[in-house]
Amino acid sequence: MVTSYIDVAQLVLYAFWIFFFGLIYWLRLEDRREGYPLESDNPRKVASANQILLPPPKTFKLVDGGEYKAPNFERDGREIPGTRTGQSPGEPLEPTGDAMGANIGAGAWAKRHDEPEKIIDGRDQVVPMRADPEFTVLAGPDPRGWTVLGGDNQPAGTVTDVWVDRADVIVRYVEVDLGGGKGTRLVPFPMLKLNRDQKVVEVYSIFAKHFANVPTLKTADRVTVHEEEVISAYYAGGRLYAEPARLGPVL
Repeated sequence: MVTSYIDVAQLVLYAFWIFFFGLIYWLRLEDRREGYPLESDNPRKVASANQILLPPPKTFKLVDGGEYKAPNFERDGREIPGTRTGQSPGEPLEPTGDAMGANIGAGAWAKRHDEPEKIIDGRDQVVPMRADPEFTVLAGPDPRGWTVLGGDNQPAGTVTDVWVDRADVIVRYVEVDLGGGKGTRLVPFPMLKLNRDQKVVEVYSIFAKHFANVPTLKTADRVTVHEEEVISAYYAGGRLYAEPARLGPVL
């Protein structure tokens, strides 16, 4: 008993309430390190950076020796290549121009750093097998030399190499030579199907004619995080926009 009205149990309970309130407040600050302050979509107005509701910037040390601060209050200033289908907040956008490269909807991508992902020893995480002889294809067929078919069942090119993830030890991409001097393109492994019987690689999301517009690499044997983002977004966008029939309802 502390006083005639307050005992130790009450003090412990009050202390717990104060601690729990502080914990919730701290957690709410930490989950606002990215994506805040909020930006409305119509118009693109940014809310005020209220320091009571937002945490102070924290510096994160990156594996490559760099640093990243969050929150940094940087905005995505890219133009939105689409028109709103309504006036209410959150209304969907209809792409204008080439929907496959509109960077909205199914094909939207985030701005990421234009450098390759690294593993702990500083080497690139995702590389073609020709750049790392330690890797070989053991689990499943080796698709190198197989023909790549688009969603229209037309040939788009030939698989020339397989890109592997050194950290996760899995296949990330197959490299396709389009022939005719058009160069090579990467296809994300989850977006293709290996047909062992016919020895072809089937890519449903885009057609053969679309492969020429797949984003390219600035360096032959390296893929940056930004390039991975835009390449994957192109195939994801094709899943919806490759042909008009895909935009309608499916029964």
